[in-house]
Amino acid sequence: MVEGKIIRIFTAFTRYPRVLTIKAQYYKQMKQAPVLFLLIVLFNFSSAQQTRYISDPQESFNQAKEFFQKGQYSLAYPILKDLQLTLRSTDRSNDALNYQEVRYYAIVCALKQNEQSSVALAQEFIDVEDNAPRVQMMSFHLAEYHYRKQDFIKAIHAYENVNIENLSNEEIADLKFHLGYAYFTVQRFDQAKPLLDVIRQMPGDPNYQDANYYYGFIAFYEKNYRDALDAFMIVEDHPEYGKVAPYYISTIRYTLKQEDQALAYAESRLKRGNQYYDLEMRQLIGHGYFQKKEYEKAIPYLETYVNKSERVSRPDLYELSYAYFQTNKLDKAIEGFKQLGGKEDSLAQHSMYLLGDAYLKTNQKANARNAFLFCSVNSSNEKQREISMYNYAKLSYELGYQDVALSELQKFMQIYPSSEYSGEAREMLVNVLANTNNYGDALTLIEGIQNPTPATRRLYARILYGRASELINDGMLVTANTLLTRAEQERDNASVLPFVRFWKGEIAYRLNNIDEAIRYYYEYLKSGVASGEANPVHARYNLGYCYLKKENYQQALGFFEQVAGSPRINASPMHQDAYLRAADCYYMN
Repeated sequence: MVEGKIIRIFTAFTRYPRVLTIKAQYYKQMKQAPVLFLLIVLFNFSSAQQTRYISDPQESFNQAKEFFQKGQYSLAYPILKDLQLTLRSTDRSNDALNYQEVRYYAIVCALKQNEQSSVALAQEFIDVEDNAPRVQMMSFHLAEYHYRKQDFIKAIHAYENVNIENLSNEEIADLKFHLGYAYFTVQRFDQAKPLLDVIRQMPGDPNYQDANYYYGFIAFYEKNYRDALDAFMIVEDHPEYGKVAPYYISTIRYTLKQEDQALAYAESRLKRGNQYYDLEMRQLIGHGYFQKKEYEKAIPYLETYVNKSERVSRPDLYELSYAYFQTNKLDKAIEGFKQLGGKEDSLAQHSMYLLGDAYLKTNQKANARNAFLFCSVNSSNEKQREISMYNYAKLSYELGYQDVALSELQKFMQIYPSSEYSGEAREMLVNVLANTNNYGDALTLIEGIQNPTPATRRLYARILYGRASELINDGMLVTANTLLTRAEQERDNASVLPFVRFWKGEIAYRLNNIDEAIRYYYEYLKSGVASGEANPVHARYNLGYCYLKKENYQQALGFFEQVAGSPRINASPMHQDAYLRAADCYYMN
């Protein structure tokens, strides 16, 4: 991730280094300012005079060349201009070489003084003259003019026409650096590299540090990290390049698995301040500590980077949010993770997974449920998808979304039958089925659990009773009675036992097992509880019929009278029937 960021920075770095070179040239010019001022005064004074009479052209030419060789071009130039004007046409034809020399030096002086009009004269000299050494030298000076003007395309074209045999050692060195820099600027790195490499190995050359700086970038771009590191180390304390190089030095060391050195170096350079890539260095340090799992150390660097950067990548925001999460700064972690959803990649899925966990830790179950839903529909990480699907179903159950919980748990069991959470999911599904009166499915599921938890075991009697009730409604009395017997035998059956006894009495009565029916009705009446048809009134009414069938009219009369009560016009059919059966008992007695 860090390397990718550096490569992106590299594509835009030439603007800043170029400014540094311009500044360096500016400072050099400023140092020469007093001398230049004197020369300008002298030049203006000379220009203000009429063309002087030259009694000895050769002596004047020698003096101009002396000024030229000393770099005093503003002194040489007016002399050479006067020589050009005073030489008669016959002198030009009789002494062509001398005139060509005068013209050559005059044009070069004009180029050295950055006179725009000299460009056409220089090009004409190159095109017309047949003096190969002078033509190539003119190409060199024209190239230098374009270089100073930062017209690197034209400079490259001119430099490429120069034969170094006609240059001094100093000029050869300048040509190699300037051409190398020009190639570098137009991103022709393959051609720039060997030229810069020559100069970077010449500590005494004025462009030694500059060459190392630019060579370092090319080596970095080519992933020749050790060469790049050597080059950048040369300029780490340079007044201008030292603002940039430390970032690349830190990055290279990190890339070379020298993490501790990279972090220590980057931190020490940040303390000095004045770093062009201050924020990027903070990002690098924060990332380094993040990789080392030293999240407390990572947070201040990542925080500064994220808060002050104009644009923050999703991985950087994730690292900060994760560091918050690991250090229990959950509110900040939540705010970060919330911004990382909405995509289909693994980073979005993992962020939603951690967001759900953070919500759970802060007791925000509804928000956690939504986060796990987003994670469960992303298949980037199958394990996280599995856990999130389970958590979404579980939270749906806990928050009362029973229908959603039912469908999600069933889907989870279908997709992940061998999941480590399948046992818990199965037991939860039993609860949901029981709560939604799906007793048949609940019974099948709970009987498939080998070692149910005590909580699930406590549901067994209720499920048996519920399923038996369904079978009674379907007229399957024998099967229902079997389930009621099993429910009666369960230890944790207190909540349903009275009703189990009522219905066992009801089934026994319907199957004409009168004595068993009487026993169960009496057991039920001891509880005094009621639920639907299973209530004391029905039990007494049925007991009346049991005793009536046994021809125990006195006992039957007692139960029928309890049900019938006082005669009422709007009495229910059961009450009316009980009243009539009471009359029958009186008659039979």
